[in-house]
Amino acid sequence: MTPKEQLQQYRNSIDNFDAVLIHTLAERFRITKAVGQLKAENEFPPSDPKREEEQVDRLRRLAVRADLDPDFAEKFLEFVIREVIQHHKQAASNQS
Repeated sequence: MTPKEQLQQYRNSIDNFDAVLIHTLAERFRITKAVGQLKAENEFPPSDPKREEEQVDRLRRLAVRADLDPDFAEKFLEFVIREVIQHHKQAASNQS
């Protein structure tokens, strides 16, 4: 295999992983929107700092086991959590 063919093979794999990430994130957000709706209907707060802290700790441990930078994993999860909280706040305001 030539270096150019190897590069293309790597890029094809990256493209496949990107597709998996997008579909996985979409499914995660479908579920978290349902959680936000449930919270809004029952007047639960949009965020749960204890749960968020537990998830960050859990994800950092998973990252270490997967040989991924745990700081990167934490930043990624914090970004996702911020977006989820915004969805939950929106669901709560729609209930008013």
